[in-house]
Amino acid sequence: MDLELVARITGAVRAEVGKVIVGMEGALELLLCSLMCGGHVLLEGVPGTGKTLLVQSFAMSLGLQFGRIQFTPDMMPGDIIGTNLFNFQTNEFTLTPGPVFTEILLADEINRTPPKTQAALLQAMSERAVTIDRRTLDLGDDFLVAATQNPIEQQGTYPLPEAQLDRFLFKVLLDYPTRDEEIEIVRRHGSKPSMPKPSSLGVAAVATKEHVAYARAAAALVKLADPLAAYVVDVVRATRAHPAVETGASPRSAAMLSAASRAYAALHGRDFAIPDDVKILAAPLLRHRLVMTPSSDIEGFTPDRAVYEILNQIPAPR
Repeated sequence: MDLELVARITGAVRAEVGKVIVGMEGALELLLCSLMCGGHVLLEGVPGTGKTLLVQSFAMSLGLQFGRIQFTPDMMPGDIIGTNLFNFQTNEFTLTPGPVFTEILLADEINRTPPKTQAALLQAMSERAVTIDRRTLDLGDDFLVAATQNPIEQQGTYPLPEAQLDRFLFKVLLDYPTRDEEIEIVRRHGSKPSMPKPSSLGVAAVATKEHVAYARAAAALVKLADPLAAYVVDVVRATRAHPAVETGASPRSAAMLSAASRAYAALHGRDFAIPDDVKILAAPLLRHRLVMTPSSDIEGFTPDRAVYEILNQIPAPR
């Protein structure tokens, strides 16, 4: 396991994405971490914060195929996964694959489409495969869904059900940039009102599928000591007993948190995970899995606050 190679690959990806994206280092780290442990990411932020451009640049720098679905209220499941159409020339049904057949899939404004259509992604996200007319088709190990949603609009939206939220490894909250970052955005991209193309700004593939597979294998070999595994479980179990939480995180969350901690350690050149890895990843990994009580919602008690209280109460292993 050559962690220096992993560091060079991820460092090169950061540099390429940085040609287009100003700031968002934390979001990019979580995207890399998710790719290395086979997860998916939900990006939440107001329009114009660069969610689409971030994912597009990320895919291009990795040399992976990029696909985008703009979700709308009238979209059907077949519009996503594809369908078999009858060919009158050959008298046979021919598969017309949908946009889900890609490697990095941007599910743009996923909460604008009804639950029936949202559910079309469940099998793809869980099994990296889709079933069309009883035929199961593989999507490949590099398949990653980066979904976006707008937190400020409620009319005409369909909140994601808890079962689908649980398929996302991280929920990343994208805030407004700092003043200095916004000045740099205007300096770089202020000549045109439209969104720039990453290729026009010099973004190129600096990694291959083999590099991604190697980084994923390296992350899986990172050591997670028994005391740290117990710490992960204790943090997850504490969410079920917190007074502000109605429904806590599932056992799957503990497995995901341990896998993500391994990937985060490899991302930072370590062959062992540490408690700080768990603490950094706990909020983005758990915030969308906690159902708060009605009273805590009214009081503005957020899932992040509950997670931070738990981290402060549970002693980390030394």
